[in-house]
Amino acid sequence: MKALKEYTIPFVGLKLGIHQFEYGINNDFLMLFDFEEFNSSAINASLSFNKKGTHLELDFSVEGEVNVNCDVTTEAFNLPISNSLQMVVKFGDEYNDENEELLILPHGEYEINVAQYIYECIVLAVPSKRVHPGVEDGTLESDILDRLELLAPKQIKESIEEEDEIDPRWNKLKNLLKDK
Repeated sequence: MKALKEYTIPFVGLKLGIHQFEYGINNDFLMLFDFEEFNSSAINASLSFNKKGTHLELDFSVEGEVNVNCDVTTEAFNLPISNSLQMVVKFGDEYNDENEELLILPHGEYEINVAQYIYECIVLAVPSKRVHPGVEDGTLESDILDRLELLAPKQIKESIEEEDEIDPRWNKLKNLLKDK
């Protein structure tokens, strides 16, 4: 894909040592992976690419914010995200990405596309349950929250009174525990 070409790093031409790469990520990038859960996003992804004699070390870090809908109230809010991912790239007979921290590229490869790893780092930074900060501290005014409060189960006083009236046979049994 031409859109992911800027995320391809030709490591054969790089000198040994650490190289820095910076990427600005928005929803256009995420749409390439058919990911549509964010209303908008403004994320900075950085990659520290350490080329060594026999392997490569990649350290990804993402920071920014995504606009998502609250799972409780469906109100949109900006959620700050931050995550990092470390990976080692070695060379072998065939391609193998079964281990999430180790990638094996076939001998003769001269470039690596890091778009998938940036995408994974971003998606894993977002919590599975997204709750608006106003819901957690009680400052959010929302029709949905008012409706949820109205429909919340109330304690029934009758059930509490029934618990106070205990069958006398049970009281005799409780005395057995006290007599020890």
